[in-house]
Amino acid sequence: MRKEYDFSNGKRGAVIPSTGKTRITIMLDDEVIEFFRARAEALGAGYQTMINTALRAVVDDAASKEAEDKPITVATLRKVLREELNTA
Repeated sequence: MRKEYDFSNGKRGAVIPSTGKTRITIMLDDEVIEFFRARAEALGAGYQTMINTALRAVVDDAASKEAEDKPITVATLRKVLREELNTA
């Protein structure tokens, strides 16, 4: 080992950056945390992963409902018909 190490070019924070996820601090009700921790322990999973999965389901559901509420355009209808006729 060296007697001294040069950390002048060092960077603070995580050594390995994670892509697609952001670390945050959030306040949740005690009952919510207890529910997810108990469920995670029973299933052998991480409670934070389970919370993320539950939130992802809400986001996906909202996105699909928004897509259903939009009227179909003539351009979209033509595109779908072309694709169907080409595969037939």
